[in-house]
Parts: sequence; C-alpha cells; structure tokens
Amino acid sequence: MRPARTLAEALRAEVLVLDGGLSDQLEAQGCDLSDALWSARLLADGPERIEEAHTAYVRAGARVLITSGYQATFEGFARRGLGREEAARLLARSVELARSAADAGEREVWVAASVGPYGAMLADGSEYRGRYGLSVRDLEAFHRPRIEVFAAAGPDVLALETVPDAEEAEALLRAAEGCGVPVWLSYTVEGGRTRAGQDLAEAFAVAAGNDRVVAVGVNCCDPADAGPAVETAVAVTGKPAVVYPNSGERWDARARDWRGGSAFDPGRAAAWVRSGARLVGGCCRVGPSGIAALAGALAADGTDVADGTG
Repeated sequence: MRPARTLAEALRAEVLVLDGGLSDQLEAQGCDLSDALWSARLLADGPERIEEAHTAYVRAGARVLITSGYQATFEGFARRGLGREEAARLLARSVELARSAADAGEREVWVAASVGPYGAMLADGSEYRGRYGLSVRDLEAFHRPRIEVFAAAGPDVLALETVPDAEEAEALLRAAEGCGVPVWLSYTVEGGRTRAGQDLAEAFAVAAGNDRVVAVGVNCCDPADAGPAVETAVAVTGKPAVVYPNSGERWDARARDWRGGSAFDPGRAAAWVRSGARLVGGCCRVGPSGIAALAGALAADGTDVADGTG
C-alpha cells in the first residue's frame, strides 16, 4: 500500500528492508538480459515482467523497491532509435511499475527511483572504475535531465546508487537540487575506498549537511566491505546508513558473467543496523530468498523492522 509516512519519518522509527538484485529475479523469470540496456530493455519490451519481479520482492519482505531505472538513459535509448519523448515515457514507467507493485500489497512499501552512474550507460563495467575523464559539470549535465523525469514520476526517494567516485557523487547531488524529492547516496567500494580509489570518509563528506540526503552508504560491494563503510558513513555524516552489498561474486564485464562464490550472509545485517544502518538489503546476485532470509534474521535479532502498519 502507499506509505502514509515519508521515508525520512519511517527511518526515524524503524529499519526498512530493501529489495535485492532486480536483474537476478528477471533472469530467474526467464528474461534475456544479454543486452547493453540490461533490465532497462524490458521497460519497452516486457514491462509486466519488471512488475512481476518487484512483486516477488514485496512478497519476500522488502519495504523499499528500487526501480529498473539504473541503466535507463536518454543516450542508451537513443542508440535504439528512440526519441527523447519516448525515452522519457520509459524512464517514468520504471517508477510507475514499482509503484504499482508497491501499492498492491497490504503493507507500506516505498519506491526508490534508481539513478545509476554514468558508467552504467556505457555498459562496459565503467561504474566499477569511475574516472571517466569528464568534469563534475559534464556529469551534472548528463544526470539532470533523467533525474527531472524520475522525480516528476513521483517516487518516494531517488537512489543515487553504485557511484564509483566522489566527483560523480557531487555531480549527482547538484543535479538533484530542486527536484523536490529526497535522495540517498550510495557508493560502490572496495577495501575501504571508492572504486576510483578515494578515501571513503572524504567521499561521504560530500553529503554531510545536505538536508535532502536521507541516507548515505554503499551498495554493489563485497559484503565484507559493507560493515566498515556503514560505520564511516554514519561517523562522517551523522545520517542513517543505507547498505545493500552484492553476493560477493565478481562481475566479468568482458565475459558478461559472474565469477566466484557467494559470501552474502543475512546474519551480518544485525551488525550493520547496530552501526547505524536503517535501509538494509542486497544488490547483484541476491534474490528474493536472500531478502526473505535477511528480513528473518533481523526480526530474530530483535531489530525493529517496519511491518508497514504505520
């Protein structure tokens, strides 16, 4: 059901469980994502499959759904011959599909419009490196038009996610100014630094004092890196932390496949919460079963997890 509270109000009261990897659930449903647009292709070709995936996460216990907008850009759709008007319609659809799945349930579910990094549009793994050779102003100009479309579609929050470096974070925060929707900022990290190699405390500092930022943290990182990053995020910004690591497997951009085994342990979530995390979930290779296990582990630990009753 549609939340009666803002996301910020909810975070002051309890912990919210996020969903997991949308693409993983889509593949489990039989969708072919071997495409530069990744899951964004289905906004045009199979929107009902996206809503089905969102619904699977609601049933698993997710209280926040992250939309399929991560790799949806004007530039990416233009390469498929779609004009800006049609591309804008598809961007907005990503929010609408998540909202439809969220509203169909009996508990409060919030919608986070996914705003992926510039590297996601390149579809070559650049989001795990950063340092694109673009200025902050260039990156702001890239992000602002689609942020405006996402915001107009009515999400509860913008998820500025999988950000590889502090310069892009600065650009994203600038691009979101005046959009009327709160944001969370989430870096992808490795070994206590951004993927671009920057000190994580300095990277989180770009969000300190920004009232539009409701949470700061990490996603799409090794689960072992999540805990220390949560502690740093809270210490630097004083804001609630958001944390949703991947399974620990590694993405091979050339082979377009995952390598290694899973290290995602739902039992770690309680420690993240004790360190200040208020939004907790999973990213790549963490499906509905992982989210259900995470929600169960938090409940078993006595964490005050949102049940949606308001």
